[in-house]
Parts: sequence; C-alpha cells; structure tokens
Amino acid sequence: MNNFQDFIVDVIIRNRIREYVKTLPSLAGVYLFRDSGNKVIYVGKAKNLKKRVSSYFSKRKFDNNKLRVLVRQVRQVDHIVVESESDALLLENNLIKEYSPRYNVLLKDDKSFPYICIKREPFPRVFSTRNPVKDGSSYFGPYTSVYMVRTILDLITQLYPLRNCSYHLTNENINSGKFKVCLEYHIGNCKGPCVGKQKPEDYENNIKQIKKILTGNIRGVQDFLRERMKSQADAFEYEEAQKTKEKLESLEKYQSKSTIVNPSIRDLDIFSFVDNPKYAVSNYIKVVNGAVVQSQTMEMKKVMAEDKTDLLAMVIAEIRNREFTFSNEVVVPFQPEIDLPGVKFVTPVKGDKKRLIDLSTRNALYYLKEKERNLSAGKLANKSKRILEKAMTDLRVESIPYHIECFDNSNIQGTNPVSACVVFRNALPSKKEYRHYNIRSVTGPDDYSSMKEVIIRRYRRMLDEKRSLPQLIVVDGGKGQLGAAVNAISELGLIQDIRIIAIAKRLEEIFFPGDPVPLYLDKTSETLRLIQHLRNEAHRFSLMFHRQKRSSGFARSVLLAVPGIGNKTIERLYSNFKSYDRIRDAGFEELSSVIGSTRAKSLKDFFHRKNQNEL
Repeated sequence: MNNFQDFIVDVIIRNRIREYVKTLPSLAGVYLFRDSGNKVIYVGKAKNLKKRVSSYFSKRKFDNNKLRVLVRQVRQVDHIVVESESDALLLENNLIKEYSPRYNVLLKDDKSFPYICIKREPFPRVFSTRNPVKDGSSYFGPYTSVYMVRTILDLITQLYPLRNCSYHLTNENINSGKFKVCLEYHIGNCKGPCVGKQKPEDYENNIKQIKKILTGNIRGVQDFLRERMKSQADAFEYEEAQKTKEKLESLEKYQSKSTIVNPSIRDLDIFSFVDNPKYAVSNYIKVVNGAVVQSQTMEMKKVMAEDKTDLLAMVIAEIRNREFTFSNEVVVPFQPEIDLPGVKFVTPVKGDKKRLIDLSTRNALYYLKEKERNLSAGKLANKSKRILEKAMTDLRVESIPYHIECFDNSNIQGTNPVSACVVFRNALPSKKEYRHYNIRSVTGPDDYSSMKEVIIRRYRRMLDEKRSLPQLIVVDGGKGQLGAAVNAISELGLIQDIRIIAIAKRLEEIFFPGDPVPLYLDKTSETLRLIQHLRNEAHRFSLMFHRQKRSSGFARSVLLAVPGIGNKTIERLYSNFKSYDRIRDAGFEELSSVIGSTRAKSLKDFFHRKNQNEL
C-alpha cells in the first residue's frame, strides 16, 4: 500500500513539475533542481530555459544513466532569468560553488573564470588572473572568454603604455637609481617610470582612463579606434585597418563587467517589486562575497488597495526571517515601511547595485507575465469548454467534441483531385495534424467517391495504429457528400462511435445522417462560427495543395517538350531534385549523373532557349 501511495505522490509531483516547466520563459538563465529535502542537487545554465528544462521531463529514455537517476529525484525546479548566456554561465558557476550539488560533480567540472586586475601598488600593473586576492587591488570581470580578456589587455597596452615588470617602484627606489629600463621601454611599450621618465600623475591618469574602459565607459575609445581605422585606410594600410576593425568589433561586443558578479560588492539583500491591480510580486536575490547565491520570488494577492510600501515591507520581513539572512545592507526600488535595527536601505540610481536590482526586477516581471499568461490560458480553456459544450448540444453529439476533424475535396474539371483533413483540438486548430490526400481510385470529378475514399483511408489507418478517434467529423458539402462519408464510416464499423455532419456553403445548412431537414443555426452562434472555421481551414488547406499539384503538373508537361525526355526520365529527375526549379538550376554534371550527358545537354539547351525567350 505504501509503495502505491508513493507512486501516486510521484505521479502528482511529476505532473506539477511539467506544468511548472510550461510556464518557464524562453530566455537565458539558470535552473536549480531540488530533491524531496529541498536540497539543490543540480544547477544548470540555459540559453532558452523553457526548452532546456523541458528536455529533462519530456524524454522517456536517457542515454546517460546518471541523468535518469537525477530526473527521478527532482521534486522542485527553481529558475533565475539573466541578461545573456554569458551571465548564465557565470551565475551557474557561482551557484555550483555555493551549493556543491551532487550531480554537478558527476556531470561537469567546476570552472574558474579570468579577471582583469589593476594591482594596488605604485605605478599599478594591469594583468589577467583567475585567482582574485583580497589585497585592495581592483578586479574586473569575470569574463567568459579568454580571447576577450586578451583583446582588452592588448587594446589597453596600445592605448596606454604600462609597465609589466615586478619592480617595487617606490620613490626611494626610483631616486636611488636602483633600476634600469628594459626592452619594453625601447620598443615603446613602457615610458620608463622605473627611472623617473614618467611621472606618477601621468601614469595615474592612464589608470583612471583604463578603469573607465573596464567599467563600460568605452565610447571615447571606440571613437578613437574608428578615427585610427579611417586614417589607416586612407593611408592604404589595409591590413592594419583590418586589425583595428577587429579590435573595434570586439570592444563593441564586450560587456565590461557582469551583472552577476563584482568582487567589490560584499553581502547584500536585493528586493524588487512589481504589481498589477490583482497581484504583487517581489523577487529576492542574495549576494555573498560579491556573488549571487540565491534567488526567490514571492507572490501576493491583493485583497484591498494595499500600499506598495507595506507589501514590500511584508516580503522583506518574511524572507529575512525564513532565510535567516542578516545582511546589513538591503537594496530596494523604494523605501519600505519597515525599520530594522542595524539595517541600511539603499535605493541605487546607477552602478553595480542598480544592475543587481534591475536583474531582480526582470525576474519579478517575468514571473508576473507568466502569471498573467496562465490566467489568460485558463480563461481561454474555459471559453473553449463553453463553446464545445454548446456544440455538443447543438450538433447532438454524445460527448464533448474535444477532437473534431473536417474534410474538403478540391479539383478543377476533374484535374488533380485532392482532399484535405484539418484537425481541431479544444476548439482550436492543431496544424501539425493537418493532412493532404491524393485521390487514387477515382477518375474525373466525382466528389462523393473521393470523399468516401479519403475517409476510409484516414480512419482505417487510425484504427490500425490504435489512435484515438474524433468525437465529431464535419464534411464540407451537402447531402451527397454526407451520404458518402456515412457509407465510409459504416464500412469501418464506426457509425455508432463518431458523430458526422455536413455543412453546405449556400445557406450554411447543417445536415445530419437520416434527417432530411437541415439545421439552421443563428448567425451569431458560437457553434456555427466553430463549424465555419473548420470548413474554411479545410478549404484553404485543400486549395493550397491543389495549386501545388497543378503547378507541378504544368512543370512536368513543359519538360515533356524537351527532345529525349519522357515520363520515366521526368520521374528520375523529380526523384533526385524534388522540384522543377531545382532541375532548372542544376548544373550539367549533376544532370548527367542522373539522366546521362545526351539528355542533360538537351535539357540545358532547352532551359537556355527558354530563358532567352523570356528576356
């Protein structure tokens, strides 16, 4: 009994997760899988959260045993939306370090990312490192691309000659003549501060400019590079101009620092707030040692016209109590109506903290949008159910027709007879289930026989494949088409299982089997609109296929005019090239390999003459 109960609970949880996954945004972000104890067991990044997370729960079989075991243990999925795939990579790295999830150890290696360091020392050096040290130096990053770091450093070196030696350049050491200039000075990469040839003020000014580049103020540098590229091109130095262009493009793509991490930020709690007339949503982000380690979203349903400052205060109190967070600084979009001892509330207008609260606000907005979308979907589902319940009554169907199929034939004077079947589920088109049919057994314009053939083929196959049958079939036409469809259904033994009707175009009459008197629905009836939608979709889909067939038939007749080209050769051409346009555009060698060089030459000559005549 316990095993059965566990199975039922597992099914309920699995269905709940699948429903949650449907609401995920199609945006970059990070997802966290939690087990029954609310412990994070896996952290992953995604360019598209919805597609990536859905893939775990839509597969029936996994090639990887570890993945199969992982998915079985998932009881809750959380997600955090970020600006870009690079930010997702950085946030994933932070969360893996924070939670040490069991399956990340099994499925992937942890990573460390490069930073650009401006060393705290006289005449500071600028270099890349993967190991930030808390020594007062300035660190920028992390970066997801080593190439980007090298490009930036190379650009900085060209714009601002800096030292790369490890000398301790105090005034005392410089004035004593302890050092000598090196090769870097002679080739122009350094101005020789070690021997007093560059003043500290000049060097410090260069460092300030470099910090501006690394903090995103790069417009001046971009303008400088554009001018350099132009002057190089004017001087016919095209190779140098191309190199400058590549640097400019790299700089334009470059994000100087992540919204996810900044080592200069310590411990913070960030709360955002968005609302609509019915709901309020607050997203909470926790930052520890400069890295985002947690995100959570809370929803509040408004009862009266509550003030947003009161609502935000409630969220802050609840989260700080629940998560046992004691950060002394709380970043908020506005001042809440709450006073916490030793806590400073900050409302930033720019800088790193502003970026963090923008990130939190973005997550809250996506949550609210998904909430509104789900409510709209629920309303649409209720509307569809209402329409189908009315259709069940109006059309005398024994059960609600969630699955309806409609057929239409198309031919012009008996040429290229085709048929189409369109499928509606929950009163909406299911276009991936639409099907075309070439009429096989009928010669000439015989709508009734064509209808019978297509319906027998359609539902015999569905029976063979043991697929679920529709509750209602709609036929485009009058009594004759309805009679043919009824005969087909009767031959298959389905006349008691499926309701079948026909709609005639002239007066929008609804015909029922065995009833000589048609039904006339009110022009504003939702049932009539549904049937008309089905009929119009079937007619459109059928006509489109018929036009394609006529076009293909015309193209084949054109090819028959080519000397040496007969029906078998045409079949061979279409089998290999699929269309008239591809045959026309194929090269001589391609055609020769299929139909031989003699016929290929005749065909190319024909297309050449045809092209000259058209010109």
